[in-house]
Amino acid sequence: MLQAANAVRGAVPPAVRPAGSSSLLLTENQQWIGGPPPLMDKLSPRERELVLKQGRRKVLNRGQTLFSQGGKHDGIWLIESGRIRVFYTSPLGREITLAYWHVGNFVGGPEVFEGTVHQWSGVASSNCSVVHLPGKELRSLAAEIPNLAIGLIEGLTFKGKCYSALAQMLGTRSITQRLAHLLLHLVELYGVEDADGTVIAAAFTHADIAHMVGATRQWVTISLKRMQEKGIVLTKRSQIVVCRTDVLEEMRGQASD
Repeated sequence: MLQAANAVRGAVPPAVRPAGSSSLLLTENQQWIGGPPPLMDKLSPRERELVLKQGRRKVLNRGQTLFSQGGKHDGIWLIESGRIRVFYTSPLGREITLAYWHVGNFVGGPEVFEGTVHQWSGVASSNCSVVHLPGKELRSLAAEIPNLAIGLIEGLTFKGKCYSALAQMLGTRSITQRLAHLLLHLVELYGVEDADGTVIAAAFTHADIAHMVGATRQWVTISLKRMQEKGIVLTKRSQIVVCRTDVLEEMRGQASD
């Protein structure tokens, strides 16, 4: 348990998180793009140590499952490095990505204590390290440390708003609009200037993009090919280069599938 405390002390402090560490959400509210306040942000050094002493550190390789939809729930995981994809799987096996959560965020909700089952799944989309805070211990800590309880409430409130916004976008925006919106969002989070435009300097497959916008991989592949033919994007070494953000802005505002 002390290993978990020492590990998180060495993690990137919330105030100086590197570019690209913000959470990835499909939302139209620009204020939500950076993600919720880090769970431990308002805790004193002593309070952080008290919390992390109850934690158990776990290292995951990319693609490794952290928790599964329908599995037994017990507490939350605090992300100290890497990125966790949270997604829902329909009875027919179709996936929809809810969000990608980064350093300082916690995953495992909406329940944060114990006694229920997971409503969705979480998988490492990059090599990650997380700290598991078991439900029983977390409940006691929340009663003892008011700022921890407030952090949990703020995080759950933020996630609830984001998942509600996702449902609204899926119901009111066309797939083409959602794809344009996502590409612009990826440019903002991971964009690196290039001679041809702005490179999205993060690894997202066509399947990853499809799961975020509520489409099939084939539809995404065809749509990106059409965008490339029009000079809007360029595929280079398995990365997407956005050449015309102005056109994507227009597509985001008005489009039909």
